[in-house]
Amino acid sequence: MQPSYEEQKEKFSIIKKKPHHVPPHLHNAIELVYVIQGELELGVGYELYHMEKGDFAIVFPDLIHHYQVLSKGENEVYQFYASLELSGPFMSLLQKKCPENPVIARAELHEEVKNALGCLIKDKKVSGVVGQAYLQIILYRCRKNFRFIEKDSVGSDDLIYAAMAYLLSHFQEELTLGKVAEALGVNKYTLSKIFSGIFHTNFNQYLNEIRLNYATSLLENTEMRITDIYLEAGFESQRTFNRTFQQRYNRTPSEYRKLCFEKWNMGKQEEPQEL
Repeated sequence: MQPSYEEQKEKFSIIKKKPHHVPPHLHNAIELVYVIQGELELGVGYELYHMEKGDFAIVFPDLIHHYQVLSKGENEVYQFYASLELSGPFMSLLQKKCPENPVIARAELHEEVKNALGCLIKDKKVSGVVGQAYLQIILYRCRKNFRFIEKDSVGSDDLIYAAMAYLLSHFQEELTLGKVAEALGVNKYTLSKIFSGIFHTNFNQYLNEIRLNYATSLLENTEMRITDIYLEAGFESQRTFNRTFQQRYNRTPSEYRKLCFEKWNMGKQEEPQEL
């Protein structure tokens, strides 16, 4: 399934993708986001930041973040994931603090950062040593654009982690806001504020995102029948599953699986979620 907490195994990796809605998650890597076409919204903690072509952002490790795509045009980004150990003298800063605003507008982005990103994009795959060199250049130049604040102030408290972990473990069960709140020992109004304030969505929408991510993984990687997949993913009925899936991906589960199979046969390396 698609985890809420992702541990990055490669020291440095580059992904080119068409951005889509990604529910709140966190990981232990440094994430660089470079918009090369269109626009998207980057959510970090309680805040939502707009990004356009040429804009650049750095998401520090272990911060809850998500993506939304509101525009209907063509959108394309490069995402770079770097292990914290590659940050060298910046490691302490990355662990304890984070930018108040992680986005640097195109006009404010240092030429050395643009050159470093261009070289990484051109090389496509780089070794840890090369990635480390470029990463430290980027961090050195970008730090002057940022005002740093304590990482603890960005809405990543224990209750948020507990809520994410509980849903990750129990999403296949019949869940309600009240049931989850009771399990976490809080009232449902407190929990509801977390979803609206941190996750920028409501409880049911966030739960459906987790279930949909799991369902798409089964569609892509198994031969399970769709009638079994919706139950395995925690949906109460196939009708609800089909409606929710159609709203999210603009196609039926059967069409999604067929398209994934066609792309696999053609040897393309696109992520199905990018469709």
